[in-house]
Amino acid sequence: MTWQWIGLTIFSLTLLPAGLAMAAGWTPARLSARPTPVRAYGWAILALYAAAPLNAIPRLTGASPQVSLALTAVAGVVAVAGCLSAALSSLRRGRDRIQ
Repeated sequence: MTWQWIGLTIFSLTLLPAGLAMAAGWTPARLSARPTPVRAYGWAILALYAAAPLNAIPRLTGASPQVSLALTAVAGVVAVAGCLSAALSSLRRGRDRIQ
């Protein structure tokens, strides 16, 4: 139980602010020279972040095993969607750079 709180805290302190900033269009200084789709990466990071609370909160609140399993499955789908979003953004960026 303690590890789930620690993991949720770490994800909330790292991925959430970065994802929100990038989804709003803010680019870190070291990446400002690259033509990257910052908003798409921000939404991908937020989707990956959303998997952590969807998985941890039902377990921490003592929800039934069926609810925990259902939300863990939803978390997996959301995480896969975030990964696909990041991959498609990378492919789009690579294609735009070649042309």
